[in-house]
Amino acid sequence: SLWGVEQPLEVVLPKIKALGYAGVESPLPEPATVSTFKILLSDNGLQYIPLIFTSGKNVEEHARTFQEQLELAQAFNPYFINSHSGRDSWNASERNQFFAEALKIEQKTNAKVSHETHRGRILFNPWVTQETVKEFPSLNLCCDFSHWVCVAERLLDNEEEYIKVAAEHCLHIHARVGYEEGPQVPDPRAPEYQAHLNSHERWWQMVWEAQSRRGFTVTTLTAEYGPPSYLHTIPHTNEP
Repeated sequence: SLWGVEQPLEVVLPKIKALGYAGVESPLPEPATVSTFKILLSDNGLQYIPLIFTSGKNVEEHARTFQEQLELAQAFNPYFINSHSGRDSWNASERNQFFAEALKIEQKTNAKVSHETHRGRILFNPWVTQETVKEFPSLNLCCDFSHWVCVAERLLDNEEEYIKVAAEHCLHIHARVGYEEGPQVPDPRAPEYQAHLNSHERWWQMVWEAQSRRGFTVTTLTAEYGPPSYLHTIPHTNEP
């Protein structure tokens, strides 16, 4: 993930490659930097997963921005595209209207897209997600279970049927560990968050097993960890 990375891409992309990563994930670059970004990806032998964000006042505007950004992302020959889709406040009719249009656009443009289980978006909780994938069996997900833990304010260890449903549709994982009061534990290595780490690792394993059954030969995971102030900071100083 390039989220929070402040070094110039000319410096950081070779480091990412040297660390053994297969690619990077980030929002689309600014128009003035597109050609440079493409060259740097190619020179460093890195795949690219663009992250797009729908926006607008209604379903039609979100669908339009989805198509516009999808077309821009396709120009990068992406590994696939990850989307923050729609709004959490929509009712079932609005959710279904958006995804019906989005899947039509994906098919028309021959785009491979994962729709992320993200707060503020349509798939912000396990219950809406279950209803949505039943309505749209071909929908691909990016599973970031940390958001669900935060929204539900509990680990879903006793409700793993929802994880299993998501796993059957999962194309991509965002591997961040959430806890009951937030989407990111201060440090996943800390013993007080061992149970949270164990749960998330078990859920990722469920995704990999489901992908294996579905015939996947490659799986993708972005190790995501947000910078300050997503990362906890010390009050009054804003120091990490």
